[in-house]
Formats: sequence, C-alpha cells, structure tokens
Amino acid sequence: MQEPVEDAVRRTIDVLFSLSVLVTLAPLFALLAVLILIDDGWPVFFAQERVGAGGKTFRIFKFRSMRHASSGRLITAAGDPRVTRVGAVLRKLKLDEIAQFFNVLRGDMSLCGPRPEVPRYVDMNDPVWQAVLRVRPGITDPASLCYLNEEELLARSGDPERTYRQTILPAKLQISLRYQSVRSLRTDLKLILMTARHSIWHDSGHRQSLEKTLLEEVLHG
Repeated sequence: MQEPVEDAVRRTIDVLFSLSVLVTLAPLFALLAVLILIDDGWPVFFAQERVGAGGKTFRIFKFRSMRHASSGRLITAAGDPRVTRVGAVLRKLKLDEIAQFFNVLRGDMSLCGPRPEVPRYVDMNDPVWQAVLRVRPGITDPASLCYLNEEELLARSGDPERTYRQTILPAKLQISLRYQSVRSLRTDLKLILMTARHSIWHDSGHRQSLEKTLLEEVLHG
C-alpha cells in the first residue's frame, strides 16, 4: 500500500477506533472522574505540553494521578510521593492513559507511534529526534512496552533524571526508529494487540523476555 494511502487509512482507523472507545468507555471515564474527585478533588484531567510530529507542540491529556499543583521532576519513579492513592492504581493499570483517545481524535496523536516527550527532553537539532518526529506520536509503541517497568528502573537509580536522559530515552528512540523502518498497518495492529495483552499483566522480571518478543514479532515484521 502506498504511503499516502496508508496514512489516510491509518487516520481513518484512529478516528473510528477513538470514537468507539470514548463512547464505549464513557461509564468508566465517569467512574474514574468520581474516584479522582473523592481522592484529591479537582481537576480530573492532567494536561501537559508535549512535542508532536514535526516538532509541533500540543497538550496531552491524562487522568490526573498526582496531587494537584505538585511540583518536582518531570519523570516519575516508583514510590513517588506525589502520586495519589487512586493515581497509583490508575498508573499500574495504565488507565490514566486512556484520556489520550481525545488527543487521537483531535489529530495530535495516533494509536501507534513514538511516545510524545516534554520539550525539555527533545533536541530538534539531533537527526535522531528529527527522524522520530516525522510521524505522529502514539498511545503505544514498542519502546514503551519494552520499558513497562520504567518507573521501577528509575526508582533504583541514584539519579533518575540522568538515568532517563542518558540510558532509557536513547534506547527508546532507537527502538522507535527501528519500528518506523518496518511500520505498516499490519504491524500497528499487532502492536495494539500486544499492548492489550501486556499492559496489565506484567512484572519487572518479565521485561527482557517481553523485549525479545517485541523485537522478533513486531520490529522484524
């Protein structure tokens, strides 16, 4: 399938799938909103500037998992005291991320694509970043699945910020580049199914086998 046609098909799938999710999960959205309000009050959603395709910034939406007006580093390690009781459950089950279907519907994001970063971590003069940002960021990608235990890795680091910048982020960028080289509608579908299978049922000791599976099943087509 030619690239412009495939991109149009991908966008159509993004819109239809997002609409279906938002309608189907409306009761869950309402429940999460009530739980967040009871636990820590307003606001229900967290919005943050991220870098999208071509370096254009947008505001990403998540169900709020941290205390209102909390400050500190941009990355989150396991055991972060800013995370609320409800937020800890949302983050564990990845339910805080489902608000991003609004971003997909708006065209800021796609179902599959490199996870969008905050501007602080993006260097638009770096050829690697330029290549990664040729496509819309996504809700899921192989890099985020390979690092399902990212918060645990950061918690074990003496300097989480440095570990993220110098170790985790470069590795994720390389995985994203590899995925772009083999990306197709078929690999996107495979990635979505793998995300559904692994996002909830995983543990920190499962990362190496999961990464091997991802690289074999998705990155190699």
